[in-house]
Amino acid sequence: MEDGAAIWRIARDSEVLDLNSSYSYLLWCRDFARTSAVARDDDGTPIAFITGYVRPDRPGTLVVWQVAVDHAHRGHGLAGLLLEALTARVSASHGTTCLETTVSPDNTPSDRLFTSFAKRRGAALDRELLFDAGLFPDDGHQPEVLYRIGPLHPQGETL
Repeated sequence: MEDGAAIWRIARDSEVLDLNSSYSYLLWCRDFARTSAVARDDDGTPIAFITGYVRPDRPGTLVVWQVAVDHAHRGHGLAGLLLEALTARVSASHGTTCLETTVSPDNTPSDRLFTSFAKRRGAALDRELLFDAGLFPDDGHQPEVLYRIGPLHPQGETL
């Protein structure tokens, strides 16, 4: 739970994520720690995170909620490493074989992250509109496109 404030700051400073309340990040760290991951620098300070959960109605699916890397640590593949580590851990503990996430059309870094992840895993990547912009109560929110990746194979293995 002690990481909640730090990941809230990383999300806020990302300037692209929908920022949730600081309370929600504390709660997330308590209730979804097993399906989320935090990367730390040499001093133990959080520098990146991925939050996720296993879908209750699809227990074989890991949903990635948010991914963010602190500005000073971008460009080194940290998000990809975190994603690989998280999916391996959740697959081993929960038997997940599919990953879902949503990406807004202008979020090129996330598109690249999940497209390259699917390719490394030899998995199909299907995209479809999940939430139209008109569903959001705040003005200017872009649509959210569902990325469904699976079945997941170990890194570098294809069937």
